Parts: sequence; C-alpha cells; structure tokens
Amino acid sequence: MRAVESTDVPAMIRPAGPRAGQSTPRVKLVAVVGARPNFVKMAALLRALSSTSTAVAIDVVLVHTGQHYDVAMNTQFFAQLGIPEPDICLQAGSGSHAVQTATIMLRFERVLDQVAPDCILLVGDVNSTIACALVAAKKQIKVVHVEAGLRSGDRAMPEELNRLLTDQLSDRLYVTEPAACLNLRREGIPDDRVVFSGNVMIDTLLTHRDRAVPAAQTLAAAGAGPLAEAGYAVVTLHRPSNVDDGGALSRLVQVLDQIAHDIPLVFPVHPRTRQALQAAGLQGFLDQPDVVALAPLGYFEMLGLMADATFVLTDSGGIQEETTALGVPCLTVRENTERPVTIEQGTNTLTGTDARVIRQCVRDILETGGKRGRVPEKWDGHAAERIVADLSRWLCAGGGSR
Repeated sequence: MRAVESTDVPAMIRPAGPRAGQSTPRVKLVAVVGARPNFVKMAALLRALSSTSTAVAIDVVLVHTGQHYDVAMNTQFFAQLGIPEPDICLQAGSGSHAVQTATIMLRFERVLDQVAPDCILLVGDVNSTIACALVAAKKQIKVVHVEAGLRSGDRAMPEELNRLLTDQLSDRLYVTEPAACLNLRREGIPDDRVVFSGNVMIDTLLTHRDRAVPAAQTLAAAGAGPLAEAGYAVVTLHRPSNVDDGGALSRLVQVLDQIAHDIPLVFPVHPRTRQALQAAGLQGFLDQPDVVALAPLGYFEMLGLMADATFVLTDSGGIQEETTALGVPCLTVRENTERPVTIEQGTNTLTGTDARVIRQCVRDILETGGKRGRVPEKWDGHAAERIVADLSRWLCAGGGSR
C-alpha cells in the first residue's frame, strides 16, 4: 500500500474475477473505503467482484481514505474480513467535517487524474462517501452508491446530509430496503437508476457467522467469563447527539446505571465516547462491577458478543441491521432511524433517550424475551452478487445516461 499526500499516486490495478482468455471489454473501477462500517460492506462487494462471472471485465483499485486512521484496528478488520491491502491510502486523518472532507477531496482528485477510472464504487454515508462522490461527479466519472436511499429525516445528523447529496450525485443506486426506493423517488431520482439489491452488510455477517469469536472467550479475556452463562446486554454509543453533549451523556449514563442493576452491561467503548465520559467526569461509570468496559473490538469478537446477548442497546445504524439478522432484540437510543425495516420487520425498537421509555423496554425484554422479528427481503447473503451482476451489465451498456 502506498500513501498519497501530493501527486505520488500509484496505479496498482487488481483484476477482479476470473479473466483468463477473456476478450470482453475491460473497465476500471475505484472502490472507496474510509471507516470501519465501510470495510464490512466493501468486503462483500470485493469478494463478489473477484468471484462472479460478469458481462464486462472489471479491474479494481481499492482506495482507503484514512478517515478511520487507527492502523491496528483497520489492519485487524481487513485481515478478519479478507479485504486485500488497499492500493492507495489517502491518510486523511481527523479534523472537522469541513477539513476532513476537503482533505479527502484534494487527495482523491489526484487519484482520479492518474488512475482515470470509468466509475467509482461508494458505500454508506460517511464523509469519505460524499467527498469522493463530489470529486468524481464534477470530473464526469460515473458514481455508484451502495446502501442508497436511507433517510432518518434529521438533517442535524451529518450522515443524513452525506446520504442526500451522495444520492443526488450517483448514477447507479443500490438499496437495502423498499422504503429507500420510495425516498429516492420522492427526491426526483428516476426509477431506472435504482436497484433493490439487498444488504451487503448482512452478506458479510452470514459469510463469517461461523467464525465469530464466542462471547465466553471475549468475556473471559476481560475477567467476566461467568456473564456468558448468566446473561448480559451489549451497549454501544458514539453518536454526537448522545456523547458530545455532557447533559445528554449524563442522562444516558444514569439510565444505563439503573439497567446494570437488572442485567450486566458489556460496553465496548468508542474512543470518542471514552473521551466524552472523561470530559464530563463520568468515567467512574465504567469502573462499577456490573459494567464490563472493553476496548473497541474486532469484527469477529463483536459479532460473537452480539449474537449471544440478551439484547443490544445502541445508537449505531449498522448494529440495528446486524441484530435484526441475528434475531437479537435491539434498543436504539435515538429519536429517529434511517433503517425503518429493522423496526417494521426486525428486532429493533426505537426508544429515543427518555429514561422511562428505555427502562420499560428493558423490562419488557427481560420479562418476555423481546422482539425476534424476521429477516427482511433480500437479506439473504447474496446482495453483493446481485450488485456485481447488475453493475457489470450496466457498465457493458455504457453506464446509463443523465
């Protein structure tokens, strides 16, 4: 992997799929990842690109923007999910939304100038997604967006703005649930650009389900082995609306402290959240006996922990989907969700941040077992294959038109 900071852009191109003896047209695709949720989604797409027979030969350049820049954690995710080493790393690092987005745009433009791809492949809704979409669209390079059309209706969420703008810039949009198709239609995006493909995040979950690290092993390493038999709940918090405001965080910690009296909490603590707890003088919450505070976990460890949990309490979008696929009750401590299918069909309950509502939902789960739901349509482990098959046909036909 080579770092890109100036004009030094390597053109390391990886052929995707079995190409021996092929005389079909070739196209060049730049696939972009920037943050750990992207890694989970792109893993399924790269696997499908390398194994699916396609109407056009697709050569892939994998670009990591460096938005999530924890090298050890990134390496662990790449190794566990079988993602090849990125060809190019932009090393964008942290900063305000403006600084991070601008840095990615400047460095990604140099990549496009030297690689000259036919299209770029984007996943999710992080700053890397909108930054790369903007650069490609202005250079008249086709933009393909996987996980398009999800909407929370809350424009105070940075991710909501990223989703809205990326979809408007995209030429091919792949959606995970029917509601996303309706959202895009309301926003004026023609139906012939939109494909209901299913959920690539669930592809990765189903592919690796048997390799999940048992919760007992993870908990034993943390000195909490008995919880694997006695029962526990998993907590994840990282949304700015929940952790950056000291008052909001304090209220959540109070309700978590109450819940911990009913069921032990296993809390992989996001670095942002740990810093916020310290800044608010709440770090003592992590030290009490009924709270098991862990460092951020690898994919296999987190998967095993969620699969064996009594329930999960979170503000993560991806975890709402993963718990639905696992059949584990999920309480989402947000006022809205961009993934309504997890509520309508899955195991998710939107609680908001009202302590009384959260506590009542916890009591319901402990008394009745909570929602089990069903797995939504096309969350069957084959979404990436459908995307690659459609993408190759679309590229072979010229990539559509605006």
